[in-house]
Amino acid sequence: MEIALFEPEIPPNTGNIARLCVNADVPLSIIGKPSFDLSEKAVRRAGLDYWNDLILYQFPDWEEFRSKKEEEGKRIFLISKFGRENYWDVQFLPTDVLVFGRETSGLPDFITEAHDQNRILSIPMSPKSRSINLSNAVAIVLYEAIRQVERGNPPKI
Repeated sequence: MEIALFEPEIPPNTGNIARLCVNADVPLSIIGKPSFDLSEKAVRRAGLDYWNDLILYQFPDWEEFRSKKEEEGKRIFLISKFGRENYWDVQFLPTDVLVFGRETSGLPDFITEAHDQNRILSIPMSPKSRSINLSNAVAIVLYEAIRQVERGNPPKI
């Protein structure tokens, strides 16, 4: 299992997601340039004492990320409020990659329009709601995927 963030914008969200990844023992990929400094000095200044335990990959752009994951034979799931499938309706595999977009604008059209629409997942929420906090969304989907994998559910799609 792997978490990927496309051009994250809010440092505390990325910090929370990084801590979640360390605790769940899954790697974190950052795609594109985040809106904040990820240097060792900045991380130390922020007091992220778990950062050394994080398996972190950085990719300059979506194309390189997508190409690398496909080369590794991994399924990529995009998480978007516009997804056609609910995240709980998918049978996850241990090698799946869960990709989340920017806090303010989600995933760009050039990514979602070119992706298998059955692999764009949503988290059901009230129609009155605009979104779920990014770190909460990652936790919701990641732990469902872990639960399924540990139970050995066969894939549906």
